[in-house]
Amino acid sequence: MNYVANGTPENIALAQQVNTRLRADAKYTAARAFLLRALGFGAFLCLSGVGVGAAAYGWATMNQFDTAAEKIAGAMQAALANVTLKTQGQVTLTDNTLKLEGLPKLGGAPTPTKAQLGEQAAPASKAQVNTTFTVFKQVPYLDGQIVTGWNFKDNAEQPYQQYCYFSRRSSETKGQVEIKIDLAMDGKTLPQPQKSDVNLEILARNCVWHEKG
Repeated sequence: MNYVANGTPENIALAQQVNTRLRADAKYTAARAFLLRALGFGAFLCLSGVGVGAAAYGWATMNQFDTAAEKIAGAMQAALANVTLKTQGQVTLTDNTLKLEGLPKLGGAPTPTKAQLGEQAAPASKAQVNTTFTVFKQVPYLDGQIVTGWNFKDNAEQPYQQYCYFSRRSSETKGQVEIKIDLAMDGKTLPQPQKSDVNLEILARNCVWHEKG
């Protein structure tokens, strides 16, 4: 677009140059303003994204169900459940005779006395009383022991029932607490619980079953 004005050719050329310069300055100012607006909008979006990400991370950290300590304890428990400890050595007794006070011996095995069995004890109803007794076999395992119980009826040579469990005592603020995990019954390992990290099959290998039971 040419600016037309009355005057000499020099005045007309100068006016056109000034008009072109003004239009160029206006375009430059508009472009710079657009650039600043774009930079501001981009910075706003960037800071908004950072804020949303930080909030999501904080929410996930505060609402997680397992702490790091619980995960480490679970991993250690799972590892110890699959470990079998083997030792070699000899145990020497200063006395060649192992004495059991209060129990007579029959064939080298302790048996209850009549007083211990309480044969004369009876309920007030005078109902028939069936007497049984239990022999326990204990095997040390980790920080506890694996106990096998043989249930005998009176004068029976074979146990009518056998069971095996893992036992461990721990000190708590309220006193001693005993943890008991049932492992097997009558020579058969119990079904493995789905939510348990303890391997019943491995622990049950330390159960002591009656030879003819």
